[in-house]
Amino acid sequence: MILDQPSKDIRRSIIKMVEAGGRGHIGPAMSLVEMLRVLYDSFLRYRSDEPLWPDRDRLILSKGHGCLALYATLAHKGFFPQDELVTFGKANSRLGGHPEWRKIPGIEASTGALGHGLPIGVGMALAAKIRKQDYRVVVITGDGEINEGSVWEAAMSAAKHKLSNLSVFVDYNKLQAYGPTCEVLDLEPLTDKWRSFGFQVEEVDGHDVNALEHLMTRLPLNSQKPTAVICHTIKGKGLPFAESNAEWHHKSGLSLEEIASMNDCLT
Repeated sequence: MILDQPSKDIRRSIIKMVEAGGRGHIGPAMSLVEMLRVLYDSFLRYRSDEPLWPDRDRLILSKGHGCLALYATLAHKGFFPQDELVTFGKANSRLGGHPEWRKIPGIEASTGALGHGLPIGVGMALAAKIRKQDYRVVVITGDGEINEGSVWEAAMSAAKHKLSNLSVFVDYNKLQAYGPTCEVLDLEPLTDKWRSFGFQVEEVDGHDVNALEHLMTRLPLNSQKPTAVICHTIKGKGLPFAESNAEWHHKSGLSLEEIASMNDCLT
């Protein structure tokens, strides 16, 4: 999949942050870019100048270590100035290694302790139903993250309450910090798992902007069920030497040559 200019621009912003902060979860961020981009371009209802607008849709990045991609997207959408991205990882910056609620505009939940995002999202979606509000909730999980039992407890609750206003996007890049997901704790058959937990499920190429846009026009996929979207992605997407390479899950002490190599990939 050839990256278009908007996807390259967001990735360049990620590289700026890593260069400024000297470290970051590069691989997990790069696999999220198209997913986040299309959600903010084509699906989510929000006001960047009024981030706590009551009728906004809520997005929770449960795999909080992928926050570089979310920060870049929020800055590109005007939630805060793009110039602030270069403060990432600094002692006085609000842009830390995991996103923090009520500190960064557009962040709906503090995440990073894996397995927390979907339970929070279920609570938000259920609250909307009880209050008769029409906002939607999107939760992005990592594939390694769904080893956590709290994810599946929340999934059962979502199905019980028929939370059609809830969509879960699984970043299925098939590689976690310890190695391939199939070796650490095999997730397959992943689609059948979510279906058996009461979700309407669809799979998509998580880097195909057109496919993602088309899918999002159809959400919810079932008016009586929550939705799970299995996004097949590549960890480190856009940086050939980092793609599907666990060594690039997190990097610190990056050399000038490594930074230059990353930027060269996006020219």
